[in-house]
Amino acid sequence: MNRFSILLLAIVPLFYTSCFYDNEEDLYPDTGNCETTDISYSQDVLTLLQNNCYVCHAAAINLGNINLEGYDRVKVYVDNGALLGAIKHESGYSPMPQGTAQLQVCEIALIEAWIADGALDN
Repeated sequence: MNRFSILLLAIVPLFYTSCFYDNEEDLYPDTGNCETTDISYSQDVLTLLQNNCYVCHAAAINLGNINLEGYDRVKVYVDNGALLGAIKHESGYSPMPQGTAQLQVCEIALIEAWIADGALDN
């Protein structure tokens, strides 16, 4: 084998490993002091919806024919997975809030915990 072939065999594997990029912050986002126990719809989730969703999805505006005002209306989107899919920007869902940054990691974690605990109206 000539020197070029040996050099090529030594360098090519480096290209494959250098193209893969994972970092701890992306894989395991820091939720900081995010307390996700005893999440309440009226105390926690409602406030998040009012601050982030009602600008487009309140009864008076109803963009996309989606009204998130009131527990019974929100529960429909919880049950079909659309609420969590949209706020987590999952494939197959329209990313929400639309045209702005994704909700904070803690805000998503609060909604996720509420849903995991049965999405109760409390």
